[in-house]
Amino acid sequence: MARFALLFGCLLAFAGMLCAADISGKWTASFETQIGVQNYTYDFKVDGEKLTGTAKSQFGEGPIIEGSVKGDEITFVENLDFDGQQVRITYTGKIAGDEIKFTRKVGDFATEELVAKRAK
Repeated sequence: MARFALLFGCLLAFAGMLCAADISGKWTASFETQIGVQNYTYDFKVDGEKLTGTAKSQFGEGPIIEGSVKGDEITFVENLDFDGQQVRITYTGKIAGDEIKFTRKVGDFATEELVAKRAK
């Protein structure tokens, strides 16, 4: 009986982790960069571990590619057209409820920290 209770508790905890990592929907972030404050809206779509959607800022909008969500870990790439130059921005983050703490590598130019919050 004790084994059953332990197994059931583990299954509930695992199910809770899966629910907590459902990030589908709109998220917003405003953060300071080398070129000034950037305001982003991310529209995430999750299918299993695959992440797609869009990233939109005052500099443009583009698709989220190479995205994945595994537990509370998230990664994706945004290709930004900045003044006619393609800039690859790689995001890695940790999901915590209605916040995602990201580190993003902007080409070979900069590494930035930001927090995105679920839009309400």
